[in-house]
Amino acid sequence: MGSAKEATRQTIEHLSEQATWDDIMYELYVKQKIEEGLADVEAGHHPKGSNKT
Repeated sequence: MGSAKEATRQTIEHLSEQATWDDIMYELYVKQKIEEGLADVEAGHHPKGSNKT
């Protein structure tokens, strides 16, 4: 994906017009955590809580 600003814009555009600040912050938090996890896996790091064998 592009910049954080563009990702934020796209995330907000997918929310309903009735979305609250809490809804927006939750969606951005979840998106950030997913992207961090994907980057860790791509870099070869073990996901938190996995068996490191």
